[in-house]
Amino acid sequence: QVRPVESGGGSVQTGGSLRLSCAASGYTDSRNCIGWFRQRPGKAREGIASLYTRGEGTYYADSVKGRFTISQDNAKNMVYLQMNSLKVEDTAMYYCAATPWNVGSPCPLTVVYDHWGQGTQVTVSS
Repeated sequence: QVRPVESGGGSVQTGGSLRLSCAASGYTDSRNCIGWFRQRPGKAREGIASLYTRGEGTYYADSVKGRFTISQDNAKNMVYLQMNSLKVEDTAMYYCAATPWNVGSPCPLTVVYDHWGQGTQVTVSS
């Protein structure tokens, strides 16, 4: 199965916005959890947002709740992460990942995700 492919990373100043894209062909049209993860310098990878491709529910880590929004466009087989009010501590490599899921919403970020993208770098400067 084709792995997800992220894009949209870049450099932005504090308070700015970026939208990350995940090409998720083969995942959005079946029962999967799709999550966004990040790895900050010197930190462990953390899950920050997820959605269930067949449901309405989304899940956010406290660190991004109210600032980031995950969404999907089934017609384009894409999943997005809109990031607003960015902070220096949001600087990280961001990854999109998918895993089969038949339980329904919400999708946990603590299970093992099977398919990972290569990541896209986000750098926020003050």
